[in-house]
Amino acid sequence: MGGHPVSVSYGRGHLPIDLPAGAVPTVIRKRALPKIADPQGAVEAALEAPIDAAPLSELARGRQSACILICDITRPVPNRLFLGPMVRTMMAAGIPQDAIAILIATGLHRPNLGEELAELIGDPWVLENIRIVNHDARDEAVHIDLGVTPTRGTPVKLDRLLVEADLRIATGLVEPHFMAGWSGGRKVVAPGVAHHETIRTFHSARFMEDPLAVQCNLVGNPLHEEQLQIVRTLGEIYALNTVLDEDRDLVCVTFGEIIASHAAAVDFVSDATRIGVPHKFSTVVTSSAGYPLDKTYYQTIKGMVTPIDILAPAGTLIMVSECSEGFGSPEFREAQARLVDLGPERFLATLTAKSLAEIDEWQTEMQLKPMRVGRIELYTTGLQGDDRRLTGVGMIDDIGAAIARSIERSGDPRVAVIPEGPYVIPQTA
Repeated sequence: MGGHPVSVSYGRGHLPIDLPAGAVPTVIRKRALPKIADPQGAVEAALEAPIDAAPLSELARGRQSACILICDITRPVPNRLFLGPMVRTMMAAGIPQDAIAILIATGLHRPNLGEELAELIGDPWVLENIRIVNHDARDEAVHIDLGVTPTRGTPVKLDRLLVEADLRIATGLVEPHFMAGWSGGRKVVAPGVAHHETIRTFHSARFMEDPLAVQCNLVGNPLHEEQLQIVRTLGEIYALNTVLDEDRDLVCVTFGEIIASHAAAVDFVSDATRIGVPHKFSTVVTSSAGYPLDKTYYQTIKGMVTPIDILAPAGTLIMVSECSEGFGSPEFREAQARLVDLGPERFLATLTAKSLAEIDEWQTEMQLKPMRVGRIELYTTGLQGDDRRLTGVGMIDDIGAAIARSIERSGDPRVAVIPEGPYVIPQTA
């Protein structure tokens, strides 16, 4: 060992990787975007100069209540920058403090509580003074049934805290998403604060196996189209979208009508995120983008899916993820156990007849995509015992040695290294 020093995102820092002598590395990163010198000022400017909407100070005037959606802890959204200004603008416009609620768009993830909640909110004043609620997709009583979407009949059941609010604002982070094309905007509404039937419909094989339900694609993407129909069914709603760089610094913020403001953020980041490479690689080393996305093996699978366009057939994909919180939900563990017991083809056959996916089995279904292309190996310090077997992939303890073995198997010394995992979409020309 002892060739070219490179590092990838891992936990709250970076993990150095010594490539073997003779390896020819290609490091694939997002194109650099200029940092915003005054993030707080940029947020306030966006709130007062929105896209296809009046300024927040005008939108809030005459409203009796407000609901702000925020992403859960799995997304590094800079809530600390905008929650305070939003809430204070609403209060200054006359909305009572006790009529403003922050609803955490957990989807079917667990709630965020205690120190984790404080980290998520990022603003002690907001944490202490504003009502904060974790969405619960399994609680029938907290949802309102708005019918079904006109195109595909997806049930539209959303958290009543959002539906009944006089002023509705979604907030989030725009980054590549391996099914919905891009995160943020409409996705924070559904699946973010949707009923489990809505979420499980989205994650059924009918959507998941659609060739257009892939990262960075919104054209003809069935998930995106259903999400747009859901926000139109809901009615008036606005969104604040952020874009971050590798250092998690703000490079873009948009505010306005939910569809238009999301589209503007996507337009801003799209070219910087999709990176062309001249050929496929027999060895690809990637990450889960570090904390918070690499907290669990469940989230780690996203990093396996995004680089498969550049993985040569029968090549090796080396995944680096801390998994500091372990495996994931009990439902995900059960799905992984079925994958290991049945094998990929028989596991997929059990999914295709369902109109509603079982909770969290969709992430296991997504793992099938890179498994169809090549070999997957995982380096992690967070999984022990049977959890390692249930990943269904090869486990490694020495990344450099794994790279050397892959080069020997393929006879190709070229190695792609993607430090920021699923936030970068490499594509062959």
